[in-house]
Amino acid sequence: MAQKLATARHSQLGANDPGQRALDLNQANANDPHSKHARRPAIIKAMFLALDQIGLRYPGANLGPAQPSLQHPPTATSNKVRPGAVDGVTLGLARGQIGVLIGPSGCGKTSLLRCIAGLERLNSGRILIEGQALADASLGLHLAPEARRIGMVFQDYALFPHLSVAENIAFGLRHLSRSDRDRRIGEMLDLVGLAHAAKRAPHQLSGGQQQRVALARALAPAPRLLLLDEPFSSLDVDLREHLSQELRAILHASATTALFATHDQSEAFAIGDVVGVMNKGRLEQWDAPYTVYHRPATRFVADFIGHSVFAPGRIVAGADGPEVLTPVGALVDAEACAMASAYPDGACDVLLRADDIIHDDAAPVTAQIERKIFRGADFLYTLRLATGDRLKAHVPSHHDHHLGEWIGIRAHVDHVVTFPALSGDTARTESPL
Repeated sequence: MAQKLATARHSQLGANDPGQRALDLNQANANDPHSKHARRPAIIKAMFLALDQIGLRYPGANLGPAQPSLQHPPTATSNKVRPGAVDGVTLGLARGQIGVLIGPSGCGKTSLLRCIAGLERLNSGRILIEGQALADASLGLHLAPEARRIGMVFQDYALFPHLSVAENIAFGLRHLSRSDRDRRIGEMLDLVGLAHAAKRAPHQLSGGQQQRVALARALAPAPRLLLLDEPFSSLDVDLREHLSQELRAILHASATTALFATHDQSEAFAIGDVVGVMNKGRLEQWDAPYTVYHRPATRFVADFIGHSVFAPGRIVAGADGPEVLTPVGALVDAEACAMASAYPDGACDVLLRADDIIHDDAAPVTAQIERKIFRGADFLYTLRLATGDRLKAHVPSHHDHHLGEWIGIRAHVDHVVTFPALSGDTARTESPL
């Protein structure tokens, strides 16, 4: 009986309907014990949104040698060319979570969003929402963007200048009756706090208000997933901070699952329930914001996030466990510090962030100020030790020392993160211990 109903439904929708083809393929794979997708990893089964080793290559893109990473450890074939704007990315988002992708320009954030939206065809891997495959390169499956029920908010808002705020929000609601459409517009206006501006034109709004209209328009059709591509990039810093908090509240209030791309780390940490760091098309780490900052999975993540340096260290056995001897003293982290045997002779590079270094005139270690950047509440000092090693430190702005002056410093490190010692400037992809 179920098979007859499925056949009848397929006939009603039409054999060429992409949504039905995807459902049919998903059902076939689930029922076939020999299908390679019948034994899905736990992350694929449990997550609302699941990306499974997806890859995208643009024709004619510059090709470069593969770089090892946490997800792709060094192998005998690591020197082979591996092109890809997106390269073997696997991640999962639970229902209602907000994920944020950060990374340098050209790292693949926007390309990844375009793959999920259906604007690009995968070269490898698959994308699923609620267990339904939206794209599967191995099956040649590519659900059309309009069939995916995914909303997208762009950098430039893309509002229609000749339509009012309410009419912009109504654009994706033409399938509703007039009364239902008006009710949904009212709900969205209330959600983003713009009920008073329903009849205004976009040019009569501030940049922040225009962004909220774009968000309301994307949320109005009740998408299963919302994608946001650096939506605050054109706004000033203060407004970005305010809107990032508003955005998080709006998305949680509407129980919307969202994936957000930004280059602003503060924005990522303020908005995201989970944060991913991308580099050269690969996902270096996908974790809670606190973990990404304090327990970076790779050397690239450690270097990219925050203001930090790598100082030479040596791990030795201490009275309460392993200690890391550094130019600024011994560091202890009983829970996570690597054993001395993890590295040859215990030699390592230890991550020291600017907020790990404290200005203390009574400290036995001194450093010379080489550079300083005034940031309002504090200075960011670049310091040089007598050994020649350099550090960075956040110092309260009332401690306004001169360039070239020597000041006392000490280290206060709660999370000791170490990497294999490197000589020279090499790829930042090693996993920490």
